[in-house]
Amino acid sequence: MHEVKAVVVTAKDAPATVETILVPDPGPGEALVDVITCGVCQTDLHYKVGGVSDDFPFLLGHEASGVVSAVGEGVTEIAVGDRVILNWRAVCGQCRACRKGQPWYCFATHNARQKMTLQDGTELTPALGIGAFAEKTLVAAGQCTRIEGDIGPEQYAALGLLGCGVMAGIGAVLNTGAVQRGESVAVIGCGGVGTAAVAGAVLAGATTIIAVDLDDEKLATARRFGATHTVNSREQDPVEAIRELTGGFGADVVVDAVGVAATFAQAFEARDLAGRVVLVGVPDPGTTWEIPLDQVFGRGGAIKSAWYGDTLPSRDFPMLVEQYRLGRLDLDGFVTERIGIDDVEPAFDKMSAGKVLRSVVEINDPPAS
Repeated sequence: MHEVKAVVVTAKDAPATVETILVPDPGPGEALVDVITCGVCQTDLHYKVGGVSDDFPFLLGHEASGVVSAVGEGVTEIAVGDRVILNWRAVCGQCRACRKGQPWYCFATHNARQKMTLQDGTELTPALGIGAFAEKTLVAAGQCTRIEGDIGPEQYAALGLLGCGVMAGIGAVLNTGAVQRGESVAVIGCGGVGTAAVAGAVLAGATTIIAVDLDDEKLATARRFGATHTVNSREQDPVEAIRELTGGFGADVVVDAVGVAATFAQAFEARDLAGRVVLVGVPDPGTTWEIPLDQVFGRGGAIKSAWYGDTLPSRDFPMLVEQYRLGRLDLDGFVTERIGIDDVEPAFDKMSAGKVLRSVVEINDPPAS
């Protein structure tokens, strides 16, 4: 059993505080990971405010890099000393999605079976089955994706972001939207996930990439990541602007990275005939949209939601790490600030105010490269 510092929220809307928790040694199929970095993600805030469930107390954090320090019985895919990115889609290989050859939809992803606890024995619910705002965390071995090749100590912060938000945005374009070379892409909402979708559109070879937001600073950032056009939706109707920038037709793919009824309606209306709408922004529970069925039929195409960008970590993480190494994916640009484990609560405020793409918590020192 290991006593470590970790960030916990004990009740709905309570502040995130640093507590001492107990982390077991790994059992069969599990891995113990020394966490190096962990990004502060919107999903952690959803947990904090009770938007995911009421299974408090929560051990927050999930967008992480680390080093495997111990493995349990039967673990062969990773070994002690491996540098890893943590993921929350450890495919089971047995559910109906996996059996259909669609493991990126796995409906029974693996998590550690043993529980991490507070010192008094109260069981913790780890965010997305990970709980990585901690010096050590216990996960299913399949939640660890090995980082191959040399990396510098300063690069762990960037690579860890593939564990959630950046991967969700890139995957919404590459996987869910299946953007092809020469297509047009519009992204509504340019926070961390939306900006990642812009970067994904560049990787996919899109030639017209339109970023839409209410904030000029966010639009400037989107342009830095590869947007060819920007639209401030306070000043212009985004549907009309997207159509104007695409020859009057609308974009081939429109990504809604906000997840409210108004932006989803804009995404639906701003796509070309037979175009695709991808919802990657997470709606609040109970959000509704009145569907014009005649337009659904008449416009054709597809309306899709991107669950984690339809990501298969074993396939997508190594490819994107290599794109990062080649200078084609600016993961470093997503790291707005590096903070300590005591700074998570104020980091939530900065994220909510739209002041950062990602605050990254640096927890343990990285190994020598």
